[in-house]
Amino acid sequence: MSVFLVQHGLSLPKTEDPEKGLSEKGREETLKIAEVAAGYSVKISKIFHSGKKRAEQTALIMAEILCPGSDIEQMADISAMDDVKALGDRLGPDSNHMVVGHLPYMEKLVSYLTTGREAPKVLKFQNSGIVCLDQDESGWFIRWTLNPNIS
Repeated sequence: MSVFLVQHGLSLPKTEDPEKGLSEKGREETLKIAEVAAGYSVKISKIFHSGKKRAEQTALIMAEILCPGSDIEQMADISAMDDVKALGDRLGPDSNHMVVGHLPYMEKLVSYLTTGREAPKVLKFQNSGIVCLDQDESGWFIRWTLNPNIS
């Protein structure tokens, strides 16, 4: 069992959508990544998102493929500039939860979990990418990542 962290999919510019919902490419990449994860039998028990339109849309796509029939839920205090320690200290690998959020929060959370500090950055997120974290007796580690682009 693991924890899965996702940066929302590519969004529209504010000039096209003041709420910056997902672009067509953002929807396509999120669906593609979710389908690949499903092909690897990734199982998610619950999906949380920040409440911003692009994160909620990303969470809905992931839920449709990875945990059909489950509700997604808004989670407080996971916006771009929020303190990662609150969530970091609550996460447990036995949850199989997915959290969909924003940068720099997601990168700082991975650093905090794996090193105990928010910096330096230990991983570069990609829009729609999934980072799987797990924990053993020595602490948190990155089990795998799944991203739309490998270059």
